[in-house]
Amino acid sequence: MHIQNLKELYIAELQEARSVEAQLSEALPKMIDLANAKDLKHALQVHLGETRSHLERMDEILEQHGAKAAAHSDRSMRTVIDEADNWAGMVDDPTCRDAGLIASAQRIEHYEIAVYGTLATWAKQLGLREDAEALRAILAEEKSADDTLTVLAKTDVNPAAAA
Repeated sequence: MHIQNLKELYIAELQEARSVEAQLSEALPKMIDLANAKDLKHALQVHLGETRSHLERMDEILEQHGAKAAAHSDRSMRTVIDEADNWAGMVDDPTCRDAGLIASAQRIEHYEIAVYGTLATWAKQLGLREDAEALRAILAEEKSADDTLTVLAKTDVNPAAAA
């Protein structure tokens, strides 16, 4: 595939973001099962619901542009998820594993924040107002999920792991 302009690049990146959400929809249930702290399990469950909603929204946006939803597979997310699995499998202590799960989840959130920030900016530059609004809303949810994980890490999980 050769991309000729920003609109084509935007569509390709939307497809990549859709792949991110699809992969994360599959990975989060395993992370939830591995989590020990109730608040962490809850935060991951909430984010799973948001992730499924993001996936639906990405499908809708791509459909509006006449683009195939599953045309791309985001390899970067696959690598990040594989690393999260590796970390979780190496840590026996449940409280330490929770700290590792948060670190992995935040890597994922930071990647999603970068993706949706870029997409929202491109949508605005392309004059796609409705897309830009939807993408900014997803971006806000990703930032909120990251903030929730930071609070959990600082106030509960990391102190428990260090004890």
